[in-house]
Formats: sequence, structure tokens, C-alpha cells
Amino acid sequence: MARTAVLRRLTWAIARVVERIDETPRVRSLTFDVPDWQGHLPGQHIDVRLTAEDGYRAQRSYSIATPADGARVTITVERLEDGEVSTYLTDVLEVGDEIELRGPIGGYFVWEPNRGGPLGLIGGGSGVAPLMAMLRSRVAADSDVPVRMLCSWRTAEDIIYADELASIAREVDGVTITHTLTRSAPDGWTGRRGRFDRDALSSLAWPPGQAPLTYVCGPTGFVEAVASVLVDAGHDPARILTERFGPSGG
Repeated sequence: MARTAVLRRLTWAIARVVERIDETPRVRSLTFDVPDWQGHLPGQHIDVRLTAEDGYRAQRSYSIATPADGARVTITVERLEDGEVSTYLTDVLEVGDEIELRGPIGGYFVWEPNRGGPLGLIGGGSGVAPLMAMLRSRVAADSDVPVRMLCSWRTAEDIIYADELASIAREVDGVTITHTLTRSAPDGWTGRRGRFDRDALSSLAWPPGQAPLTYVCGPTGFVEAVASVLVDAGHDPARILTERFGPSGG
């Protein structure tokens, strides 16, 4: 499946919005119905293209946030200040509207339950989206692969998929989920505060001796810092898979 997705020629398709979920004040999840969709792997992404009336086009890439589900594809979009595409997707696009997209894209940063584990998922902000596809795949398959998921957010208000993550952590055996807040914390917050530094990762991530398969996604600085700490701690670099993003105009 991954090889087919990477090598086949990608063409643009017209996708219709069938669901819109407000995850946080700045983040929306959008589900599209994509005719003739051939499926995808958790961790892959799509390109979205918008065309203005004067012919101007803007294109961005977004990770798919769910495992394969027929002709449906879900992305989670964070609105960026002055972002051409993100502001349209989060503030303008409604159920029933149509856009152009193509994919799936990518064959490296992917995971399915048959790849095994232990599985480490470490995400910063909206970088949690492809990791959520992996976690949802593990849950849907009723897999017994042990998972440790570490999520870094600026504030509690920024936590994406909050209710679903809480439900999985509470109800699914073999999955632990840890949140940390890097800026402010509300009164009564009992979770972690601060970044996932060396001390935090040494106690929360899988130990290198268990040869975990670890996926790290988020802003470039976050990904590089986490990957560096893991390698320095003795993790096999070949089992640390990273995907990063930075300012792109939104």
C-alpha cells in the first residue's frame, strides 16, 4: 500500500466537506468525501489547493489525522495569522463546500499495527495530527502494541483532541498519554509543565533498551531537540522517524 501510494501519479480531485469540528479556538478538523479515494496509511499527508477568481493559486500540505475510512479523509488545520490557506480552511470553508486535494503522499513517516513497537508518539502542537492517525489505527485494530504518547502544548486551551485522548488513556489498555504545557497553566492543572527536555524524556519516553519505534512531529526546533535527546540517550537513530514543519505562509 505505501509503495503504491508513493509511486503512483498523483492527480487533483474535487473533495467535498462533510464534517467540520472545532477542536480549539484556532484549530479545526475537516473531513472530506473524496471520490475514488484509494486509501492511505497513518502518517501520510495530502496537498490542498485553493484557486481565487483571478486565477491565483495557493497550495499547502496537511497530515491526515485518521486511518483509512472508505472515501473519507480528515485533516486538522491550525489557523495561522495572515495565513492564506489556513484562514480559509478554518474560518470560511463550511460543510458542503468543495476544494481540490491530491494524495496520499509519503511512505516514510507511516505506521500500522503490523509494524509493531513499542510505539512512541511525540508531538508538538498540530504536529500531533499524523500521530493521532497512528493512535486511532492502533485502537481501531484492537492492537496490543504498547504506546506512550507525549503531547506538548502552549496552553491547556491549545490541546487538540482533548476529550478523545482522555477517553483513550482511560479506556484502552496499553496506551499512556502525557500532556505538558509550555506556557501558562490553568488553576487546578495537575499535568506536566515545561518542555520535553532530557529529564522529561528519560522518565516518560520508552527506554532505549526496549528498542521502541518512535515518531516525532511538530515545529522544526521541537523535532530536532527531541530527536537529539533520544539519540544521545542511546536510542537507535534508524528507529526514530521525524516529520517537521515551519512557517510557510499558512
